[in-house]
Amino acid sequence: MLRSLEIRDMLLIDRLELGFQPGLNVLTGETGAGKSILLDCLGFVLGWRGRAELVRAGADQGEVTAVFDLPQGHAAHMILADAGLPDGPELILRRVNAVDGRKTAFINDRRASGEVLRNLAATLVELHGQQDDGGLLNPRGHRMLLDAFAGHEAQLANLREAWSARAKARRRLAEAESALAAIKQEEDFLRHAVKELDQLNPEPGEEASLDTRRRLMQGAEKIRSDVASALAALSPDGAEGLMRDATRWLDGAAEKAEGRLEAPLAALDRALIELGEAHQGVEQALEALSFDPRDLEAAEERLFAIRALARKHDVLADDLGSFAAALRARLAALDGGADQIGVLSAELAAAETTYDTRAAALGALRRKAATRLDAAMAEELAPLKMERAVFATHVTAAEPGPEGRDAVAFTVATNPGAPAGPLNKIASGGELSRFLLALKVCLSHGADALVMIFDEIDRGVGGATADAVGRRLARLASDAQVLVVTHSPQVAARGGHHWRVQKQVTKGITTSSVVPLGPAERVDEIARMISGDRVTEAARAAATELLAP
Repeated sequence: MLRSLEIRDMLLIDRLELGFQPGLNVLTGETGAGKSILLDCLGFVLGWRGRAELVRAGADQGEVTAVFDLPQGHAAHMILADAGLPDGPELILRRVNAVDGRKTAFINDRRASGEVLRNLAATLVELHGQQDDGGLLNPRGHRMLLDAFAGHEAQLANLREAWSARAKARRRLAEAESALAAIKQEEDFLRHAVKELDQLNPEPGEEASLDTRRRLMQGAEKIRSDVASALAALSPDGAEGLMRDATRWLDGAAEKAEGRLEAPLAALDRALIELGEAHQGVEQALEALSFDPRDLEAAEERLFAIRALARKHDVLADDLGSFAAALRARLAALDGGADQIGVLSAELAAAETTYDTRAAALGALRRKAATRLDAAMAEELAPLKMERAVFATHVTAAEPGPEGRDAVAFTVATNPGAPAGPLNKIASGGELSRFLLALKVCLSHGADALVMIFDEIDRGVGGATADAVGRRLARLASDAQVLVVTHSPQVAARGGHHWRVQKQVTKGITTSSVVPLGPAERVDEIARMISGDRVTEAARAAATELLAP
């Protein structure tokens, strides 16, 4: 709900504060008093396109502030969250227009872009007038309006889900077919490379192990003779035999040496132990240095094969195993590609069947809803003195989309036998106003979150027709907020809240102001609307009668 509107230095308004109420809010006044200025200012703060020069003459800048109450679940909350703006039960829009044309917008005291402002406006206010060329008159929105009238929210959600699943299935199948085609182009390479890698079957770390073993075998021949000589020198025929002879000789002399040989003998025992360990180690080393020349040839052959394959595929030798696994996976995908394509094709067929079923069901519901809407419109048009007009909702085939395979268009024929056509092409100004009002009454379901503004929608009608217009506006306002700019006393009398827009000249400066009207002032204002400048007692009596419950 629009709670308040504050205007400063805009056009003919120096400062104005308006507090609006739920229900039907009526704005009346003489032609040229400035009623349209209020709508211009409201449109400005909402980011709508409008007049280029809005700042009041002599002012440096103009400013408009609008305060809205936002109930829980209102669509504006999501827009605020997406834009990272403060959110709450109160929404404050403020927009400043500098005299040089620069415009700055603020949402809940945070600077915001014009795009965010306009997105918010679409969830807050809906404007209708004789020149209304959007919303109800926009053929692209007729399907949405019909679905809202019929309450197709659940069916639409299911259909969008089916469309998304269908699109996902199409995408997966296309990706699989593309991948299979790409793999087929390298099938010969894959089969040859996998065969080559499987035959070699390299292990991680094998290259380093083979290289070490190869260098060891290459150097073994050069050092083996020296190691063998050392082993002979340490054998019983060498150092070990001499040390044992020395030990035997010293043992024989130890009894007569009075203990002087005990230490040398102990040292010899220790040396013999160490010599035995050295002999064993050298013997093991000599065994390790013994190899078959064919082993060296085999090691070199495998080492060179691993390195050549790594260079060929531009990978590290230790990565050949994982590289081979990746190639096997691609080859498996190729071999099983036809089966996968079959599975994905079946999934797509199932998704398309689900979408087609749901789209057909929603199409049938739309055609039934179109009949109900046409009947509802006929009931609304009769009291508006358009009982001979024919409103028709056409549901035709269209390209499939997330909301079905139907195109919806509203057409009218204002007289029997006259050709039918779009609303804004067939109806005259007065007729168009009444069509719009009737259509809005029929489609008002779920619109209570919007502030509806009707700008002189009653122009060109009077008497009982104007009274019917007023009654329908009041019906719309029963569960929503409606603002009406009107010249019709019958419409004004239906208002729950009434303001008069008036113009005055002070010290040569023209300004517009808005005055709230009490019961007595309302009688005078409606009497003026009935009789003109000279308000008569008869006009007051007629006004009093119009205002009677």
